[in-house]
Amino acid sequence: ADYLDNGNNKMAIQQADKLLKKHKDLHCAKVLKAIGLQRTGKQDEAYALAQEVAALEPTDDNSLQALTILYREMHRPELVTKLYEAAVKKVPNSEEYHSHLFMAYARVGEYKKMQQAGMALYKIVPKNPYYFWSVMSLIMQSISAQDENLSKTMFLPLAERMVEKMVKEDKIEAEAEVELYYMILERLEKYKEALDVVRGKLGEKLTSELQSRENKCMAMYKKLRRWPECNALSRRLLLKNSDDWQFYITYFDSVFQLIDESWTPPPEEEHSLEGEVHYSIEQAVKFIEERITEESKSSRPLRGPYLAKLELIRRLRYRGCNDEYKLGDPEELMFQYFKKFGDKPCCFTDLKVFVDLLPSSQYTKFISQLLEVIPLSATAENEIALPADIKALQQHLCVVQLSRLLGIYHAMDKKQKLTVVRELMLRYRHGLEFGKSCLKTELQFSDYYCLLAVHLLLDLWLEGEETAVWQCLTLLEEGLSHSPSNAQFKLLLIRIYCRLGAFEPVAELYSSLDAKHIQHDTIGYLLTRYAESLGHYAAASQSCNFALRFFHSNQKDTSEYIIQAYKYGAFEKIPEFIAFRNRLNSSLHFAQVRTERMLLDLLLEANISTSLEESIKSMSLSPEEDDIPWKDLRDNRDLTVLFNWDPKDRDISEEHRKLSLEEETMWLRIRSLTLRLVSGLPTLSHTILPKNSEKTAENGVSSKIDTIRSLLQQLEAAVDSGKKFLEQKIQYPVLGPPPTRMAGFFSNGSCQCQTSLFYLVSDIYELDTNGLEDSAEIQERIGNSFKSLVERLTDLFNKCKGDLIEVGDGTLKTHPNLLENLVFFVETISIALWVSSYCDSVLRPFKSNLQKKKKKKKESSVTMPPVFTHFLDYVTELQTLTSNVIDHIKGLEIILTALKLEELSLKDTLLLQEEKKFTKTVQGKVQSSYHHSVQEIGELLKKRLDTIKKLKI
Repeated sequence: ADYLDNGNNKMAIQQADKLLKKHKDLHCAKVLKAIGLQRTGKQDEAYALAQEVAALEPTDDNSLQALTILYREMHRPELVTKLYEAAVKKVPNSEEYHSHLFMAYARVGEYKKMQQAGMALYKIVPKNPYYFWSVMSLIMQSISAQDENLSKTMFLPLAERMVEKMVKEDKIEAEAEVELYYMILERLEKYKEALDVVRGKLGEKLTSELQSRENKCMAMYKKLRRWPECNALSRRLLLKNSDDWQFYITYFDSVFQLIDESWTPPPEEEHSLEGEVHYSIEQAVKFIEERITEESKSSRPLRGPYLAKLELIRRLRYRGCNDEYKLGDPEELMFQYFKKFGDKPCCFTDLKVFVDLLPSSQYTKFISQLLEVIPLSATAENEIALPADIKALQQHLCVVQLSRLLGIYHAMDKKQKLTVVRELMLRYRHGLEFGKSCLKTELQFSDYYCLLAVHLLLDLWLEGEETAVWQCLTLLEEGLSHSPSNAQFKLLLIRIYCRLGAFEPVAELYSSLDAKHIQHDTIGYLLTRYAESLGHYAAASQSCNFALRFFHSNQKDTSEYIIQAYKYGAFEKIPEFIAFRNRLNSSLHFAQVRTERMLLDLLLEANISTSLEESIKSMSLSPEEDDIPWKDLRDNRDLTVLFNWDPKDRDISEEHRKLSLEEETMWLRIRSLTLRLVSGLPTLSHTILPKNSEKTAENGVSSKIDTIRSLLQQLEAAVDSGKKFLEQKIQYPVLGPPPTRMAGFFSNGSCQCQTSLFYLVSDIYELDTNGLEDSAEIQERIGNSFKSLVERLTDLFNKCKGDLIEVGDGTLKTHPNLLENLVFFVETISIALWVSSYCDSVLRPFKSNLQKKKKKKKESSVTMPPVFTHFLDYVTELQTLTSNVIDHIKGLEIILTALKLEELSLKDTLLLQEEKKFTKTVQGKVQSSYHHSVQEIGELLKKRLDTIKKLKI
């Protein structure tokens, strides 16, 4: 066992063998040996050995534990349940084995069996937790039941009765048990009863979370629409802590609800269960003013009361009251707020919510008013006034962010924008002085200046200023050198490099972000969207693997979380874990990565290192199966991960999100259908019987071609809806979701090529079933398909021609679309070759039959059917075309190597000396990345060329 723990699996196997020589029935040694075998990649031997032991139904703890570990590593948790079912039969009174059995069921989500196992445990050892494990398993049955009615009428009422029994017998001990009762009543929509539980004696057990009882009461009052109680409770809680924002929201919601219902307090009685109620605007205004007065006496400044006043003004304006309640002018209030909290980084995000209250004519005046109160000092006359300490720097940063948010920078012309960029960079470099003692992992105080300068340059780039984008990269690389942990710099660099078509620097940047766990789903798209489409095949495989490893381990990990939740009685977390697992399983990104990964593997290996058939078999792909949950796809991408300070009309909107999801789903459908069509190719060959045979339908091949034809129809439909979608010409914000590869796929002609290749498959199949005799028409059709395919592929190649990096009068321009087209060309030619090898497998037997006939008849010439010449010409032309493309790529490599970018001084003379070295780095990275892409594409095409040469019939 020690050897296994240290990862020395071979030694472990040897030691186990030694032991087994002496004691050949030592179960545990066998299992430990099996673990060693599993870890050295001998899965089948390991499984056989384990089943040998399992068949003996061991009951010793060591063997059971070791087998559990082994099955977990094999991803076969269902075998653990069988193991403990047998052990429990043999040792019926073992608390330990029963609880292991319960947990084994929990791993595979067998809720009904969990309920039974929980009760069996409670009978052996009457401990409360076991009883409630059983209750929780009922709730899980109700959650997982497809039939809502069943869960409301059977599972939940049963769970409720089980808990009520314990309540009546006064056996409730722990807080978790009360939580569970509350959870059942809430799901049964018995809000009144739930409220009574929380407010009653049982509620006293709810102590582990702050304000747990109050929060639960509030939730029930809201469900019951008991606004007086909502109001009184939130009022009471605000008196305790006037900085708790959620209760301000409830307080305002309830006040306005009560006003709309014209509620008045009952005479002579308490206002409500929770005490005094406010039911008029006057009372609300007075209450907020009192909170502000109170705040001025508190030892530390609180933001809540001041923001609550702005929130109240906003709500009153929404209801059409302007200033009859004398709450003050929002502009003045925001100015006072800035004076009080301007040196806190949160000041900007606090005020951002309320800028709508300012009239746009006041924007410039408001900003100058803020600038006047910041202590800045200039050393000489025309120099920029700079902050003397971090506080002043934070205040100034806040104003700059607000200026951007209010659109003041957007309205400037090019010259003004460049001046602002210079000023921001000067402030950025000056601010670095305050951060000299910062650790590598800390951000510099002035980083946002640099980011804002880059945002301004991005505006210029989008307006057609080509040099601006190089300046963006230069400033970001400079920023990163001072603040190596700044994720915003890295994310923005990733986006811009990808826009320019350079993937190489991105891989390194992304790995330095050190994305953890769920981030592979939320920001993984930044990598997987571009790696393959820019020709970095190796990096693409790797980035898909990162993501897939996370998605696959999610299954296993979630089961462990659920088990911990049972052990510690954190019952309300269990449904959350299940929902989390489901959300990841139906993640859009997961589906995309699965599909693209398989297409990529086929592209790199099928008919190169292994046959197409073997590749497809190893992925257990079949054209009939579709494992994508189309109806439940969840878009888990974090599209706001990049900071920006754009006004609402320029920012990413809900509409953008919706359209992006729609586009991603359409593209995924096209890719998934392409993959399934390719996976159908090997199923068509080798099983054809002569056409007069009765058996054709039985041996399943005719249904295979039907599958392919139906998939082809679906592909046509998907392509049509994709084209319709693109007609809307949607422009996402530059930092919003990246568009898919769909537009390029249609415009460069790959789509038409790939579709006609699959139609060709259908024709070849027909030729195969009809034979060569009376198929002149099909043969001609095939011949024409071959011709038009070569034309289309040549067109596609023509769209790949041109300079990847264009240098003209001191500016640089990259053409990533040429790279993307080349990548599509490689993919399309690969599909063409897979289809050709299918044609080859059909035509070869025909040819050898003809040759046999020729020998029999001893005739010197049997006329060869035209399809053979058509095919030979086609293969020759494919070979020539591919060779031409390979030559073209060699040419590109030579040009890229010879490009002397360092001699290029970008014509912007504003570049300072220290910036020039970063510009050099950036251009070098882009050049090297393009070179790398072209090399990888070239290598792959050479391998494909070798497979073409084998296709001569």
